[in-house]
Amino acid sequence: MRFNFFFFKLFLSIFLLGGLLAPSSLNVEAQSAEQVAQQEAKLQAEYNALQKEIDTWQRVLDETRQKANTIQGDITILTAKIKEAELMIRQKNLAISKLGAQIADKSKKIKTLEVKLDDGRRSLAQIIRKTNEIDSKTLAEVFFAEESVSEFFQDIDSYDSIKSQMKEHFTVVREVKAITEEERQKLDKQKNEEADAKYVVEVKKKTIAQTESEKKKLLAVTKTEASGYQAVLSERQKRAAQIRAALFKLRDTEGIPFAKALEYANFAGDKTGIRPVLILAILTQESDLGKNQGSCILSSIDTGDGVGKNTGTFFEKIMKSPRDTEPFKDITNRLGLDWKITPVSCPPKAIWSSSRGYGGGMGPSQFIPSTWEIFKKRIASAVGVSQNEANPWNPEHSFTATAIYLSDLGAVSGSYSAERNAACRYYSGRKCDNQKPANSFYGTQVLQKAEDIQANIDFLKGV
Repeated sequence: MRFNFFFFKLFLSIFLLGGLLAPSSLNVEAQSAEQVAQQEAKLQAEYNALQKEIDTWQRVLDETRQKANTIQGDITILTAKIKEAELMIRQKNLAISKLGAQIADKSKKIKTLEVKLDDGRRSLAQIIRKTNEIDSKTLAEVFFAEESVSEFFQDIDSYDSIKSQMKEHFTVVREVKAITEEERQKLDKQKNEEADAKYVVEVKKKTIAQTESEKKKLLAVTKTEASGYQAVLSERQKRAAQIRAALFKLRDTEGIPFAKALEYANFAGDKTGIRPVLILAILTQESDLGKNQGSCILSSIDTGDGVGKNTGTFFEKIMKSPRDTEPFKDITNRLGLDWKITPVSCPPKAIWSSSRGYGGGMGPSQFIPSTWEIFKKRIASAVGVSQNEANPWNPEHSFTATAIYLSDLGAVSGSYSAERNAACRYYSGRKCDNQKPANSFYGTQVLQKAEDIQANIDFLKGV
């Protein structure tokens, strides 16, 4: 193949590549964009109108709270709850519809960008292979070639020009790649927003079903004597007392009344911006895991080995030494505890492996010693004690520690996806992976527990 013909092909490839990756090809047609904008504006207007109705029913709720413990007042409150929940469902369904269209658009755009990237890379790879052929030409090959030396040097000038243009097209490819990554991030955000909206819809459906049941019960009472309502009221008060007094179980320490747990959670929530119910749900989940994994006693500071607290079963490396064993010794010493009899969490298996990991979680919040030492200053500051008094087995301190950590993990927004991912990270250090759900069960179960706990809290507020 002669040089001149080869360079013609190279220039042609670059020309096609430039057309392939030209920024103008990334733009959406004006007419299509206008139609999308009009549809979004319509959905947004409906969404705003529903928000006004929700606010109206919220005012009804606020105004009738003072009428609680009267039949008509309670019926009005329940009706307002139902109306508010129904409007919220309609509003979230509108949001889901809007997000669904945006997600489809983003997915299509990403697919187009990925095709452009693949085509661009292939074209560049072909150019690179051809230029390498030129680079490999020896002086002898030039002199013995059919073309003249002057023609060769003319081709070399063209070759330099091509290399310069190649740099420009490498830049374009990088820019398209950056745009693709940005679009993927936007898509992930919209998918999370869609999941959040769907979660609210499901929760509100449950609220409506439960509230309708309570309303029917009260409406039936209105047809009987006033003493019937008094019986309903007494039943409510009895249930409220049971909820407040119910033992809130805490891992590796004594349980506390639910009312006291709620007080600690509210305090920690005020300090960090985390929903109190999420704090309670995390600690409940940890207590449930404690039933399955049990507790261990550290036997050796040097090796990190230990035994089951109740069984005496040997566990290899329940803590990583000295990363956690030395801090554990320091923590127990300054709190006046004996590290040889203070329980920590057991690892899932008795024999250590890199895939098994370690145990060593302390108290209700299940912080490992080295992590507790990192957080102790913030925990102590929040609860008003010195750093040396920060105690992972103290319920108030552990509630606050959990809240601070959840805040660092991104749960402050209070959305379903943010809280679920924060819960998964609390458990495993990684966000929930729905394709490989080795840790997703934790986040899902925590959010389910949060719903159940919130139902009890809402009941207490209504009594």
